[in-house]
Amino acid sequence: MREPHRPVDKRPDFPQIEERVLERWREERTFEQALAQREGGPVFSFIEGPPTANGNPGSHHVLLRSFKDFYMRYRTMCGYDVPRKAGWDCHGLPVELEVEKQLGFDSKKEIEEYGIAEFNERCRESNDHYIGAWERLTERVGFWIDLEGAFRTGTPEYIESVWWSLHELWDRGQIYKGHKVVPYCPRCGTALSSHETAMGYHDTEDLTATVKLPVTERRGPLREGDALVVWTTQPWTLFANCAVAIDPDVRYVRARRGDDVLVLAEERVEAILGDDDVEILDRFPGRTIVDARYEPPFHHLPEHGPKGHSVLAADHVTLDKGTGLVHTAMAFGEEDFVLCERHGIPLHNPVREDGTYDERIAGWEGIFVGDATPRVVEELRAAGKLLEAAPYTHSYPHCWRCDSKLLYYAKESWYIATRDQRHAMLRQNQRIDWRPEHVRDGRFGNWLQGNVDWALSRDRYWGTPLPIWECSDPGCDARHCVGSIDELRALTGALPRDLHRPYIDEVTWACSVEGCGGAMRRVRATIDTWYDSACMPFAQFHYPFEGVEEFRAQFPPSFICEGIDQTRGWFYTSLAVSTLLFDDIPFQTAVCMGHVQDARGHKMSKSRGNAVDPWDVLERHGADAFRWYYLAAKQPWTGYRFSKEAVEDAVKQVLMPLWQTYSFYVLYANIERFDARAAAAAPPVRKRGELDRWAISRLQGVVAEMREHNDAFDAHGATQVALQWLDDLSNWYVRLSRPRFWDSETAGPALATLRECLLTTVKLLAPALPFAAEELYENLVGGTTGVFRAEPRSVHLCDYPVADARLVDARLESDMRIAREAIELGREARDRARTKVRQPLARAIVCSPDRGVREGAARMSELICRELNVKELVVVSDALVLERPQVLPNLQRLGPRCGRDMGAIVASLRSRDGDEALNALRQHGVLTVRVGDPKDLLDPPRTYALAENDLVVRTEPREGLVLSARPSGLDLVVAIDTRIDERLRREGLAREIVRAVQAERRAAGVAVTDRIELHLGGSDDLLAAARDHERYLAAQTLAVTVLYDGLAGHQVDVEGQSLAVELVVRPPVPAGSPL
Repeated sequence: MREPHRPVDKRPDFPQIEERVLERWREERTFEQALAQREGGPVFSFIEGPPTANGNPGSHHVLLRSFKDFYMRYRTMCGYDVPRKAGWDCHGLPVELEVEKQLGFDSKKEIEEYGIAEFNERCRESNDHYIGAWERLTERVGFWIDLEGAFRTGTPEYIESVWWSLHELWDRGQIYKGHKVVPYCPRCGTALSSHETAMGYHDTEDLTATVKLPVTERRGPLREGDALVVWTTQPWTLFANCAVAIDPDVRYVRARRGDDVLVLAEERVEAILGDDDVEILDRFPGRTIVDARYEPPFHHLPEHGPKGHSVLAADHVTLDKGTGLVHTAMAFGEEDFVLCERHGIPLHNPVREDGTYDERIAGWEGIFVGDATPRVVEELRAAGKLLEAAPYTHSYPHCWRCDSKLLYYAKESWYIATRDQRHAMLRQNQRIDWRPEHVRDGRFGNWLQGNVDWALSRDRYWGTPLPIWECSDPGCDARHCVGSIDELRALTGALPRDLHRPYIDEVTWACSVEGCGGAMRRVRATIDTWYDSACMPFAQFHYPFEGVEEFRAQFPPSFICEGIDQTRGWFYTSLAVSTLLFDDIPFQTAVCMGHVQDARGHKMSKSRGNAVDPWDVLERHGADAFRWYYLAAKQPWTGYRFSKEAVEDAVKQVLMPLWQTYSFYVLYANIERFDARAAAAAPPVRKRGELDRWAISRLQGVVAEMREHNDAFDAHGATQVALQWLDDLSNWYVRLSRPRFWDSETAGPALATLRECLLTTVKLLAPALPFAAEELYENLVGGTTGVFRAEPRSVHLCDYPVADARLVDARLESDMRIAREAIELGREARDRARTKVRQPLARAIVCSPDRGVREGAARMSELICRELNVKELVVVSDALVLERPQVLPNLQRLGPRCGRDMGAIVASLRSRDGDEALNALRQHGVLTVRVGDPKDLLDPPRTYALAENDLVVRTEPREGLVLSARPSGLDLVVAIDTRIDERLRREGLAREIVRAVQAERRAAGVAVTDRIELHLGGSDDLLAAARDHERYLAAQTLAVTVLYDGLAGHQVDVEGQSLAVELVVRPPVPAGSPL
């Protein structure tokens, strides 16, 4: 009869196994089968936050793919229809910057000289290259997602859906053009949105300047020649200074220091001027100096109007830093712009879009503003206008892609009016199930509270073109937003070869305004790529032009999973677009992922040299270990400190214990020829032994707990349940059941139980360990024949296990828990006593005040005795059985009361039998102590009745006992009796002989099923022990005979005595014979 299972390598090559499984999935199209099998079931929809195709994926990208795949595999096995379309974010700065790097470009000018069409074609080619790399990693890590039907944000269909959404907002009046100060990247040459800006903050050190601006005319308390003191972290903006802002309600002072009379907020005097040699000349509210005029720091720019270079009242002045007077440059600050616009101050922006000064700043033209500060400071110093220059570290926004410092820059841009939708977005946010929950009202909710209008347009090339056309006639204000390709065709009579720039820029038509001869020309902007990706829930289906039913069935999606930084990115933009277009949530559940750092807590990057190539990890440890590390290490939003060693730990933690248990089963199932038919013929669970019934009962709880965690999007919690179960299965059930597997008469029920446990376990673990689960399932079910009969051909086509309440034996599980605790405590006591586990002992004592615990221990006494290697288990409720009490005086209480008698009281109690003293105390409530000599008439005896609080009871283990206890819900103490008589000593020697013989079997390469003749020689003491326990010795070593003539055998040491061991292998026994 053929063995039912393929033999299992005890040293598995997991990466190689995974490659075989991948090939099987490809051949059998297992993923497609899994999708087709669940069609018509309840929909569990998922949207992929499309990765940007601008570089090779890193190890941190495996994090997201592990969690996404875990939840989708789980829901599929639970019967859900889980559509999962892959997608790629093909547009935007990330892609452009990668191509610029390839071409060696460093400016927009170089791109335009190269050609926009040619540049965009390189971007498209770069997309294709990196998408291929992402697809290879996606398949290798076992992320099941539809790659063949993946959407790309750059296709005409996707762009058309995005245009439709913008047209909807245009018709509602929610898109407008505005001149505002916006975060601007001079390197990339484009404005950024508030959510992009929020993603790029990090600490930087700037040279700050505290500047003196002389008052030019008397105003209120101010005198000509007084100096307004302002502070700025960006001295390069001082060329554009046009006003000084103050708080009208704050108290300011004129303070003399040396020859200067300085004006600043009273609260800031000490911080700015110190407390030495400073004389306060006057105090006054800020409103009294409004409209005071001053000399600007520089004179390069023309007049700023009647309010220019004057003091203005404002509500944005703070006193936590600075002087209480704020340098105001209309072109370079959002609040500055609003304040100056209110007062009619004209805008002067002397900085070009590449971040250099223009010709108006004579002597500075072409100098990059980021390099100008040291020279600005020196010119101020030379002019006598510098009070102080000092370095200052603060959090400052940088470009989220190229990492250049941003400028706040006055610029015309297109906006979406999202500020007005703030309350609607906050309302929708309350409906989202956030993991972790605190994101809702914390990180994300706080961000929504400060929501501003969305800067939509980008002055770039590779992106969805903003579909707005304006009339070329300066006197005509006609504008049109195109909402579809058909509309564009109807307007122009033809379509460009590509909807991207520059071809779309060439599309024009005659202005429809009566009497206007102008042409409608598209604005040159592209849109924020984050808007692109936020449209993917509908644009992936080409909605509303196609896919209407698909979109409606899957929106809002059940689940998304992205990095926690997306609260400032895709999470936010998705909520904004969904609220604006559909007045609905963009997703039902959002699971946030933390950042992946290196082992020392540093950000991983190629420049640091600490980035880990995911392929290195995959080739060394495989995808299952990679996935398990991320799933099991911690709750994902808390972040990771990643290393290859951490992934190696995952192999040891879960894969090897699972594999070893599986290997053990296959070994003995093959020996017994135990296959699916034999398993079906096994006795029902209720008729199996105690250990079998416990394992099956315990498994039902595991199934229920893992389902509960998985349903709550708590993969980490589920993995912890699985780890504990694997420990229960391998280190408890299998270990305790080993003798049953060795005996053909008892092996059947044990093999049936272990097979059922393993099959259920691989189904439970399939979402986390898809490769190992598949490999084990295929051999456990298909085996050597490859015939699965009525079972699915893949574990991923199986239903996820459901707990069967009929198989639960709560009392047995409770008793087993008590037994395990007692055994662990007993082993700890053995360790303390330094008594070998193989040495039998006379007894163990279990003590607990809890009757249920005592009864459970009594029921499990046979198991506890066997595991602790003791002859008897004694169960008691009174700890005094274990410990001898000693009753002593409470010196703090009795000292003042008993005075000179304390020494006698101490001596009396120390000499008294502790058990007797404690019994007397318990019986009478007091303990009587007499001191003094009855014969001494001058000092008659005295009697003290000592209450319980007058005494201290100390205990110590009784003779021969070693105790062990620890905090637990069982309130359990275990003691072992370490006294060893001659009979126990000899039995211990016999067990040591068994260990020595087993070592010889392994060294000689004797198969686990081979019978032997055992020849022993050596010390009389050892041979006597062997004769006394010959039956046990023979059974344990598979010896058909034991002969005591082995003086020529291999010499080994047993407890300091010499033993000669010789093995003679007998021919193999027929299958089914006892081992």
